[in-house]
Amino acid sequence: MQSVAATREANAGNGLTERQGVVLEEALRLLVDGGEKALTTAGVARAANCSKESLYKWFGDRDGLLSAMIGFQASKVRTQDVAASALDAESLSRHLVVFAKDLLEVLSGDVSLALNRLAIGQASREGSKLGHMLQERGRRQIGRRAAALLEAGRKAGLLAFDDADEAYGALYGLVVSDWHLKMLLGEEAGEMKKGFGRKAEQAVSAFLTLYGKKV
Repeated sequence: MQSVAATREANAGNGLTERQGVVLEEALRLLVDGGEKALTTAGVARAANCSKESLYKWFGDRDGLLSAMIGFQASKVRTQDVAASALDAESLSRHLVVFAKDLLEVLSGDVSLALNRLAIGQASREGSKLGHMLQERGRRQIGRRAAALLEAGRKAGLLAFDDADEAYGALYGLVVSDWHLKMLLGEEAGEMKKGFGRKAEQAVSAFLTLYGKKV
């Protein structure tokens, strides 16, 4: 699981109390350790030492709990809310590298891999909502925050693009490439994780070559 600092940032990003964040961490741990069958309201309540009534009050039904878990996990990818006036080329690059490294670390973690594998396994199941939740509460939530940073870079005269979502798609592709698919298929992540810092820097450098405004 993530550090205490990352958990607190995730709580703040989702408007959660510290206690609710602890419950979601326990729910994520259950998913990783026991798979979908372990993720019951009774199991989460027992693991987090809280009542089922509290779970229903905070998150609603099981789908609401899953949605909260995904949003909580996505919030661990940090993007700085900065004004265009506060950015220069160096600080923009630094913010993008932090984002890229966080994205790699979160997507490569046991939690994100478990969530994605579960969604893939349910993709052909009628009525399954997990894939949609991962798109809306996961990737798109991250994408909206990253696009806001890119937009600030454009307003500062540091980036040139017509569509922030398209620019973010290019950044995401450069950062993630094909390694996430390899990990979902079970390839050992140990060696890849050692190079995340360098990979993040290389991806951002390539992105800035493509979208950095020429002066």
